[in-house]
Amino acid sequence: MRQLLVSFFILCVTLLGAVQVGAHSAKHAEPVKSFHGGQSLAAGPYHLELVAKDGELLLYVTDHSDKPIPTEGAKAKATIQQGFEKTNKQVELIPAGENTLKGTGTFALSPETGIIVFLKLPQRDAHAARFTPLKTKS
Repeated sequence: MRQLLVSFFILCVTLLGAVQVGAHSAKHAEPVKSFHGGQSLAAGPYHLELVAKDGELLLYVTDHSDKPIPTEGAKAKATIQQGFEKTNKQVELIPAGENTLKGTGTFALSPETGIIVFLKLPQRDAHAARFTPLKTKS
């Protein structure tokens, strides 16, 4: 009987934890507004907006209320993928303003380009987002 109660308690705790996680992701499932003409996505506690041009990336970081989050001391990198090619390009993004990170490199964008951004702010967890800056909306 005691083992049954312990198992039931563990199941309840597990289910309650899963409900909270689901509620958080559903809350931010709506589209994220872009303020600089780029593609915006939610990534953990952040809204990330990537403005991508051939050879240049700008990443704007805000909270879910669209208030700027300082990027001083942030570390970030972008992995640029061209469709299913095996060769990916890496671009380091460095702080370049109040809530902005910037990176440059030798790459060209196409509708098949995917850009995965990894962001780590000081004293915070790392987060990632996958952007498709030139993909047309269907």
